[in-house]
Amino acid sequence: MLAIRRAEAADAAAVRALTRDAYAKWVPVIGREPKPMTANYEAAVRLNRVDMAMIDGELAGLIETIDRSDHLLIENVAVASRRHRQGIGRALIAYAEGVAKEAGYPEVRLYTNQRFEANVQLYLKLGYAIDREETSELGVTVYMSKRLT
Repeated sequence: MLAIRRAEAADAAAVRALTRDAYAKWVPVIGREPKPMTANYEAAVRLNRVDMAMIDGELAGLIETIDRSDHLLIENVAVASRRHRQGIGRALIAYAEGVAKEAGYPEVRLYTNQRFEANVQLYLKLGYAIDREETSELGVTVYMSKRLT
């Protein structure tokens, strides 16, 4: 059974560890650590909303969101590598969409690396549309959004 709770300051190390584990598979794909692997989670837990998915008291996944003036931004979705393909990521995205609806936002936005093809395909299946792609020294970032009903 999946239980979701807000992260607290004391959870920052666990949030970092899970995120590093979840994103490790992408290092060989892009030749560097993805941005979430190097983020400051002490600040993220304090400044943003980080919701943790717990299974039997174990951290299985998390979603970090940021309130914007007109939408909710999904900054990070991470699922423990041993928990991939169990629907946790989908559940966390649906949870964030519920948070956005409760806040009165008509839209959820997110972004990902173009080379994370499985993620792009998942977001498309979940109803997100590609808004634009931007190239930088880090690669191509795909910006996506979903209108909420």
